[in-house]
Amino acid sequence: MTTTPSTPNTAPRVALVTGGSGGIGKAVVERLAEDGFAVAVHYAGNKGKAEAVVEKIKASGGQAIAVGGDVADEREMEAAFDAVETAFGGIDVVVNGAGIMVLAPIATMDLDDLDRMHRTNIRGTFVVSQQAARRVRRGGAIINVSTSVTRTQLPTYGAYVASKAAVQGITLILARELRGKDITVNTVAPGPIATPLFLEGKDEATVANFAKATPLERLGEPEDVAESVAFLAGPARWVNGQVLYTNGGLA
Repeated sequence: MTTTPSTPNTAPRVALVTGGSGGIGKAVVERLAEDGFAVAVHYAGNKGKAEAVVEKIKASGGQAIAVGGDVADEREMEAAFDAVETAFGGIDVVVNGAGIMVLAPIATMDLDDLDRMHRTNIRGTFVVSQQAARRVRRGGAIINVSTSVTRTQLPTYGAYVASKAAVQGITLILARELRGKDITVNTVAPGPIATPLFLEGKDEATVANFAKATPLERLGEPEDVAESVAFLAGPARWVNGQVLYTNGGLA
């Protein structure tokens, strides 16, 4: 009796990265594409930037699509996940990279800014995590993005840290709720990273002080964070329900 050899599954793993058109998100998209993932580049408002990232990946021989939507709107995120599954057949990794930062002392924080930031950072992470928990395939990963400032307690970061501490809490609970599904859930918590989100409103002296605060005496680059995300998205199958501080040794 002869048997026909089985055909190996050569379909790429699939990743959806929210906030994937710029900053850390863009670096994550490009790194995952280099690792062989088919990637969905999510954008909230700037479709052109997302499509430029997609075209760059395609020009290098990769697979990519752009998907839009408000991360805090469950209907728009359901549609975004649908689009990824239609294009690539499923989803293996979801990276919650979308976020905003507004800095002010707690005593003077504009509550409209607080609500806007928490809507994106907390509700947005929750909505995307909810869809990911329902859809990510076995052997997959959900990776959220927080901040190392949850440990450094810098003045003016109170509202932002509150939102990112919530992200870490969502991560730790979801990892345990997905018991038996072979899906890891972790958070990457960057230190000071040279992105427009971090640099905006800071003078040269402030930026230099942040750079010197780490034992490596430099700001991080988006690619440094992408390295950690790629680790959690790929080989790190025994890392689960953790916060990975990617900050150059910042206390």
